[in-house]
Amino acid sequence: MLSAATVAAQPPSRRGRGRATFRTDTAMVHDPVMAYENGVYYMYSTGMGVQVMTSTDRKTWTFHPQPALGRVPEWTHDSVPGFRNHVWAPDVLRYRDRWWIAYSCSTFGRNTSAIGIASSPTLDLTDSIHYNWTDHGCVVASREHRDNWNAIDPALILDEAGQPWMAWGSFWDGIQLQRLDTSMHLDPTSQRRTIARRIALRDTLSAEPNPTSQHAGRNAIEAPFIMRHGDYYYLMVSHDYCCRGAKSNYKVVVGRSRDIAGPYLDREGRDMAAGGGTLLIEGDKVDFEAAGHCAAYTFPDGDWFICHGYSVALEGQSILIQRHIRWTDDGWMQLE
Repeated sequence: MLSAATVAAQPPSRRGRGRATFRTDTAMVHDPVMAYENGVYYMYSTGMGVQVMTSTDRKTWTFHPQPALGRVPEWTHDSVPGFRNHVWAPDVLRYRDRWWIAYSCSTFGRNTSAIGIASSPTLDLTDSIHYNWTDHGCVVASREHRDNWNAIDPALILDEAGQPWMAWGSFWDGIQLQRLDTSMHLDPTSQRRTIARRIALRDTLSAEPNPTSQHAGRNAIEAPFIMRHGDYYYLMVSHDYCCRGAKSNYKVVVGRSRDIAGPYLDREGRDMAAGGGTLLIEGDKVDFEAAGHCAAYTFPDGDWFICHGYSVALEGQSILIQRHIRWTDDGWMQLE
């Protein structure tokens, strides 16, 4: 079962000037994540200050011109030279009676980047008293020539004890994971670890050359998301290249672990930190050239996987994909 949609490829302005709230049965998004509160689905995605859409059925969406981060904090510009408020790849999580949104600040193909965090008591845009995203500063930052990892694409997850963690990463040395403290910043008593790579570090020179950046290298992996189901944590990551329209070849692979810290093994037992990963979705070249940057949720109507796909019919525009998750008898996810 597949639901896909698109709106005109005109990006929202920072404060929505000249844009109106409108409803559509289509949704053009890049790097979508969702949350559910009081009968309403909230979808956040890459855009000026983070794009916001809402729905009561995940079929008809209302676009809201006012971004989630109506005022992008000044520290982001100090931390990331060249950053111009086009916020990438948010993630949203309910923790300690508040909603938290993590967001990425960077420039394309570079790893001088930062992940920020903000919180609000509610997601309800109509609640003028309580709805307000309060920024809590930088969670983690990376620097070119200092760090062999990239502080973008955050994924927030609570473990079985209710402890928050964050995975992140794009290219360089792959996907990173570290425990957070109760303020949703990195826990100084924990250590960062690499939990997934597209290829082993020793093989980077023989890998396909990077067609998108001369700086990011050939370790074509990014956009982690971790879902807990039953006795396992499922790590989904995107392989290969996004952001090239019809030339994109993005795909999503998955592995699982009984421990949130890993190791994450694919269905054949290969460690994702050494290049493993079982294919979950890719472009079929009929409806989508490529598909990636995913998230997965338990909603009132079941378990659902979402991502963006590059539409064949729309000449590579990035649109929402929703697929129902079916769990196999041996505990692996399959998309319907």
